[in-house]
Amino acid sequence: MMNNVVLIGRLTRDPELRYIPNSGTPVSTFTLAVDKQLSRDKKQEMEARNQPTADFIRIVVWGKMAETCANYLVKGRLVGVQGRIQTGSYDDKDGKRVYTTDIVANNVEFLEWGDNNNRSSGFDSSGSDFPDIEGFHPIDNDDIPF
Repeated sequence: MMNNVVLIGRLTRDPELRYIPNSGTPVSTFTLAVDKQLSRDKKQEMEARNQPTADFIRIVVWGKMAETCANYLVKGRLVGVQGRIQTGSYDDKDGKRVYTTDIVANNVEFLEWGDNNNRSSGFDSSGSDFPDIEGFHPIDNDDIPF
């Protein structure tokens, strides 16, 4: 059986980071706006009717990657997410059953760095101020073999 999802989209808001009581495990959540890849005519038609032209998908990230996402991602940033679909449910304060669908990310790829629409991530990706992120190593263009 297979449960694998790959998405590319933009964050609709800054990630929220929290820590699980007792274990202290970090968990971050954010929502991705993923374009529906509509034709130009269909997109204009949907926009004219005030209908969304993107899907809004909740992403859950655990562990060190959760902290990295919370520290370096901001609203509007383009990211790639690889993970799995997870469904669940809970009873709200009125006792009504609410069903949820989330993507639990195994990997989050930062597809944009630096200033995006006048929002800054707090570092300069062109110089020595590049953040120390586990598994990410900037490369000198002279080292690329093509």
